Amino acid sequence: MTTEYKYLSFIELEQKPKTKVFEVRSKSSNCLLGFVQWYAQWRKYCFLTASGTVYGTVFDVDCLRDIQDFINSLMAERRNK
Repeated sequence: MTTEYKYLSFIELEQKPKTKVFEVRSKSSNCLLGFVQWYAQWRKYCFLTASGTVYGTVFDVDCLRDIQDFINSLMAERRNK
């Protein structure tokens, strides 16, 4: 199963007994950005960077919302100058 958004594609790689694993790719370059998968330590689905299965960074929905909010604030500041 593939789910398409404006800039990203989520491609199902694996369905485990209770969870799924998705590859996240840029639609413009088809570059692998990371994975959405169950992160047992936090007991929720998270986004893991492409090297996330070993040493990468993990983002849950709240982390991503904070990043989005910060970037939106920077963009608003830039527009107001």
